[in-house]
Amino acid sequence: MEPAEPTETQAEPKEEAQSDLDSEGDAAADYLEELLDIADLDGDIDIEVKGGRVYLSVTAEEGDEAGLESLVGDDGATLDALQDLTRLAALAATGERSRVIIDIAGHRSRRGERLASLVESAVQTVRETNEPKHLGPMTPYERKQVHDLVAEAGLGSDSEGEGSRRHVVVRPGA
Repeated sequence: MEPAEPTETQAEPKEEAQSDLDSEGDAAADYLEELLDIADLDGDIDIEVKGGRVYLSVTAEEGDEAGLESLVGDDGATLDALQDLTRLAALAATGERSRVIIDIAGHRSRRGERLASLVESAVQTVRETNEPKHLGPMTPYERKQVHDLVAEAGLGSDSEGEGSRRHVVVRPGA
């Protein structure tokens, strides 16, 4: 017996989900575009949907990154606040909770590379000592990235601490 062909009703939820993500991305991009205009900053906004999440990347032409860096702030604090505001704007426009991720001037990409290196070192230390390794405080998004990387390495991890002191502990075993 051959598998049944997908029916229109089976395809609709997938198409509807993609449409929702497209709407979320458009609303978030519109909000960021208005913000850039108000701040008199030049930036190109790229929208990408992957893993059921919308990613917006704001870039400037080479040599014009300094203006966008002001939207990143110290350790990405301004970027995190801007991401929260953008999520609220997308919620207001779509009526759906937003999980959009914003990267400005490559800050999150660079931070992701540093986190990957940090996890690689922590995994090596935990494997050598068979003792847990506490990492420094991180944002929820960064902790999620670290948990995923640790799991890929076959070790376990937990989050500990409260508020701005919340961090990941890499543990032996999965």
